[in-house]
Amino acid sequence: MFEELFSQRYAAEFIAMAIAHAFAVASPGPDFAVVSRYSVRHGAKVATWVSLGIGLGILVHVTYSILGLALLIHQTPWLYRMLLLIAAGYFFWLGLNAIRSTPPLGDIDDIQVSGFEAEVSARRAVVIGFLTNGLNVKATMFFLALFTSIIAPSTPVGVKVGYGVYLACATFIWFATLSYLFGRTRIREVLLRNGYWFDRFMGGVLWLLAFHLVWQWWQLG
Repeated sequence: MFEELFSQRYAAEFIAMAIAHAFAVASPGPDFAVVSRYSVRHGAKVATWVSLGIGLGILVHVTYSILGLALLIHQTPWLYRMLLLIAAGYFFWLGLNAIRSTPPLGDIDDIQVSGFEAEVSARRAVVIGFLTNGLNVKATMFFLALFTSIIAPSTPVGVKVGYGVYLACATFIWFATLSYLFGRTRIREVLLRNGYWFDRFMGGVLWLLAFHLVWQWWQLG
């Protein structure tokens, strides 16, 4: 699989896919909002677990794209509309939790960061990341375009699986890096001093994404 992946025959296809993915993963969206919020609120360790969940969510998109289900979802109105509503509901719930954030008790210098981290277990963090990416309709459309325009239908399944492994790993590395930047450096100290406002801002971003999905659902009605 990996010998074919890095062979000259598929090098151009791999590079085109990698560049498209780099632009897509770097653009703001629910994944970025969730990782940013958990980095600041709970620290780099928790956010890294969230990042792992996001990377695993990529494998879901890759799997149904390889099986041709992405096109089926897009061409089946009721199924696509149901996915839009489910995703909107989940993002609304995440946003509500963020918006309900309250100021910390006491001075920020007295806050035990480990206490914040203890609020979210590794398993829960992975699940949050997995659902955030798995229900991301933007990702569904990206993989639909990827597997219908950049990746040729004649590309062997083994090579496509290799692409998927790369995409999952690259996504995890990107968001794990963001987790470190927001959760380990002085950036977090600055944001954490007014962290509940940062939480509420990110909650608002998630609500905007949710309302946008509802608007898409309404337009399809």
